[in-house]
Amino acid sequence: MNNILKIIIFLSFLSIAPFQAAYAADEKKTEDYMPSLITKTPLEGRALAMKMVRKTIGTIVRDPKVKMAVRQKYIDNPQLLMYSAELVAIEFKTIAIANNYWR
Repeated sequence: MNNILKIIIFLSFLSIAPFQAAYAADEKKTEDYMPSLITKTPLEGRALAMKMVRKTIGTIVRDPKVKMAVRQKYIDNPQLLMYSAELVAIEFKTIAIANNYWR
């Protein structure tokens, strides 16, 4: 039984390796748009928060046609726009904490 468990664990690592290699390759190509959460002003922090949300969605949805289709859906739906604003607010809160609320 112990050997079977070792084989299963070994095979699971082998199956994950290609995904990790692909992710690492993507990471190398990605620009560092966020070298720090520290910003000079709250306005810069808000701009960074919006950029973080855009980049996150862009990483999840890579196909430009799909992005445009999704964008059209949330432009026409006030509730989805509110969810977008909420995501920016969550990121902004993280940035504000990192900046000690600009005190």
